[in-house]
Amino acid sequence: MASGSTKAIVAALFANLGIAIAKFVGYAFTSSSSMLAEAIHSVADTSNQALLLLGGRRARRDATAAHPFGFGRERYFWSFIVALVLFTLGGLFAIYEGVHKLGEASHEVSNVEWAIGILTLGIVLEGYSFRTAVKESRLVKGDTSWWEFIRHSRTPELPVVLLEDLGALMGLVLALLGISIAAITEDSRWDAYGTISIGVLLVLIAAVLVFEMKSLLIGESALGGMRKKIVRAIEDTPGVNRLLHMRTQHIGPDELLVAAKIQLKPGLNTAKIAAIINLTEQRIREAVAIRCMIYLEPDVFDPDHPDLIGG
Repeated sequence: MASGSTKAIVAALFANLGIAIAKFVGYAFTSSSSMLAEAIHSVADTSNQALLLLGGRRARRDATAAHPFGFGRERYFWSFIVALVLFTLGGLFAIYEGVHKLGEASHEVSNVEWAIGILTLGIVLEGYSFRTAVKESRLVKGDTSWWEFIRHSRTPELPVVLLEDLGALMGLVLALLGISIAAITEDSRWDAYGTISIGVLLVLIAAVLVFEMKSLLIGESALGGMRKKIVRAIEDTPGVNRLLHMRTQHIGPDELLVAAKIQLKPGLNTAKIAAIINLTEQRIREAVAIRCMIYLEPDVFDPDHPDLIGG
């Protein structure tokens, strides 16, 4: 796992652990459903960061006979589990708690100053975690927009932490609004409304993460800029006439499978063909800053089947 991802995950883990403890203390003093929902949310986030670290560690295992391409996709799998935890333990629980409190005749929110103080502290700590995730993400996202980075990043941890931290900050604000309005109006339903809003927010964020992690688990190609570098490296190799067909797929965030058919110059003996293939592989590895498993097959152009340079 990249050091930037690890730094963002660790910052989020310690921030959420501290926030979770503070929120449970706040719930004990206030009986606020928003505070309880936020406490459970922070527990879910803390567990999620631990799962991301576990996935990064398991992904570093060496390849085996049963898993010849290694375990890089463990990082995608555990990120998918994180999305499910956020959906169930975070979102659905908050919605259930809010609806339950809304159905009660009355539930008093007491010691509001405790809630406001703890939620304000949570915003500060969560803001630090979010700032760290943004800082580390800027180093790898380049000129792409934030939405494009989340949608198309092949490294799952940073988008997961970014969305988790953003959801946590927005949830804290919603809880603060719900409790404050409930205290001002002396209508505890606003606390329940805040809890339900937190749940809906977390369900939406989890749905985005589930969709993106599912796509990575199925297998995504190299991004456009990387594909162009690979194509250029192949076509510029001395002895290669043309690239006929290519497929790429991430077998982990830091490893790419490249399979291609290439047409070589005519009249080459076996030793020359092997040398050109080896040189082509070397040029591909020099062109992209990622580990590559490369399989190249010499072939000839068939006019009845035009070039198919795929993803």
